[in-house]
Amino acid sequence: MKLEASRLGLAIGAGSAILWTLCSILVAVAPEPSLGMTRSLFHVASGGPVWGVTWGGFIVGLLVWSVGSGLFAWVCAGLYNRMLTTRDR
Repeated sequence: MKLEASRLGLAIGAGSAILWTLCSILVAVAPEPSLGMTRSLFHVASGGPVWGVTWGGFIVGLLVWSVGSGLFAWVCAGLYNRMLTTRDR
C-alpha cells in the first residue's frame, strides 16, 4: 500500500505542534517537576537552573519541531514508497 507522503507529513507536523504546545504548557505550569522528569528520562544529575518558557522560545520550538518532523515523515514516506515492489502497490 502506497503512502500519501504530503498528507503523512502534514499529519505528523500537526501532531508535533500539539505535543510541543502541551509540553510547553506543562513546563510553564510546573517547571521544577518537568525538569526533574526530563533529568530522570535522560539520566542527568540533578541541580542547575530551573526551566522556563518564553514566547520566543515557544514559537521557535514550535516551528522547528513541527516543520522538522513533518519533513522527516514526508521523506520517510517517500523512501517507503520507493521501496515498494510493483506487487505491493
